[in-house]
Amino acid sequence: MIRGKEFLPQGDHLPAIIISHGFGGNSMNLESYCRTFAAWGYATYCFDFCGGSPDEEGRSTGKSTDMTVLTERDDLIAVMDYVKELTYVDDSKLKLMGFSQGGFVSALAAAKRANEVHSIILIYPAFCIPDDARRGALANSSYDINCVPEIIDCGRMTIGKMFHETVADMDPYEEIIPYKGSVLLIHGTSDEIVHYSYSVQAQNSYETGQCQLQLIKEAGHHFTEEQTESMIVSIHQFLKGKKEVLTIDVLITGSEVRKDTGTDKQIAVFFTGSSESPYFKGDIVQGAEDVQDYHEGNLTNIRADYALEGVDYVGDHCRIHIVNQRVNGELKPVIHTDSRALDFLNHADLTACIEGFTGGLTVRIFS
Repeated sequence: MIRGKEFLPQGDHLPAIIISHGFGGNSMNLESYCRTFAAWGYATYCFDFCGGSPDEEGRSTGKSTDMTVLTERDDLIAVMDYVKELTYVDDSKLKLMGFSQGGFVSALAAAKRANEVHSIILIYPAFCIPDDARRGALANSSYDINCVPEIIDCGRMTIGKMFHETVADMDPYEEIIPYKGSVLLIHGTSDEIVHYSYSVQAQNSYETGQCQLQLIKEAGHHFTEEQTESMIVSIHQFLKGKKEVLTIDVLITGSEVRKDTGTDKQIAVFFTGSSESPYFKGDIVQGAEDVQDYHEGNLTNIRADYALEGVDYVGDHCRIHIVNQRVNGELKPVIHTDSRALDFLNHADLTACIEGFTGGLTVRIFS
């Protein structure tokens, strides 16, 4: 029996999101996401896979030694069928989201029911699982692939031989390509459990333009609070149908205190950097600064003002001037550019998120 929770906003004909946990996890870790998505107007569901959690940590029935990625795929499809029958859900707007093994399983379920899933969100998806099986190293275990044990010890959990046999000959990228809807992939470049190259290959397996890939510098297999905040902004923009149009890597070069009255303080941060985006490639020009205002140690306002010079996607040289500041809790950049190809940025309602890394940060701008 599959057990889970529903997080429901008011209204009818609601879009829906089903969130899947990773190997050895459970749905309790997903409830904060469910509350956020419900606040955005989505009927949101999380559940425990049958046998997908250590003993007594999951609410669904089933043994971990009977669990495989395909039993989890079928569990997710069963939840999809349940959600689609709910009278207040718009079954044409069903979305799947999954973390790690749950991301892999979500991609498999979307491929199996390709016409029933509007879009998918994959967070460090474990497309490495077939390779791990071929190395005898599923979930950090170690075993002889020529003599696979009936029970594989994975530390906090045990799995059965069938898990290995299910994936040992699987090409995960062939499995996922039947899905033709929109895909958002988010992965950390310092992930030691699932190397980010697996997500790069997944993006290349999908059709051109189908999959947005965001690589978060220095992020591991679990995100920090700040990285999670940035991820939430990216997901929200994806659900709104927006795309990342500019990605700018900023390198901090210095700072100065411009005002300090004890309770109020203003700091100017100076920076350089570059952009390598599908729409634009170029460098930040001299004079870029980020003015930060603090009151009693709390950041109250931020205003980054800078320009880039480079080449737009049609090959024309251009300049982009950006002023990025918080408006009602969101980063809302305003852009002026002399590029004809990028003229849409002059009039667009833009949103940004930032991700810190050693010595700088990544700015993502969505339109």
